Amino acid sequence: MTNSAQLHKQKTIFLSRCLIKYKTSIIMEQPIEMNTLSQILEKLRLKGLDNEIKMTDHGKMQGVGANKIYNPEDLSIIKTYRFEGASDPGDNSVLYLLEDKDGQIGYILDAYGMYSSQEGAGFDDFLKKIPTADRDLQELFT
Repeated sequence: MTNSAQLHKQKTIFLSRCLIKYKTSIIMEQPIEMNTLSQILEKLRLKGLDNEIKMTDHGKMQGVGANKIYNPEDLSIIKTYRFEGASDPGDNSVLYLLEDKDGQIGYILDAYGMYSSQEGAGFDDFLKKIPTADRDLQELFT
């Protein structure tokens, strides 16, 4: 390799590294907007997708607004959001966005672990049986 070719290669490597550092610094300087639980619930409400689904005494899920009864196979989890409090484990929650077989979207809201509002293992067992869909949900929040 000639001196001219080596010099050109070194300049190219140097400029590439500078560009990477520049892009990284720009990305790190721009804050990424974090969505809070209340922001996501409000977005769902505005889109008419605020059907909360809760566990019934009979071990099935029921849509509060739509008044539908669901078995695990009637639903699919299309998105999961986890929210963590700054210092209190009691502030940790999880929001599951679900779609039923009719294409209706709803959600299940719960806290983590011992702070869960669900009693017994039935809730966890029900959730484990719901299939997870591989979907891009960008259209819900644009």
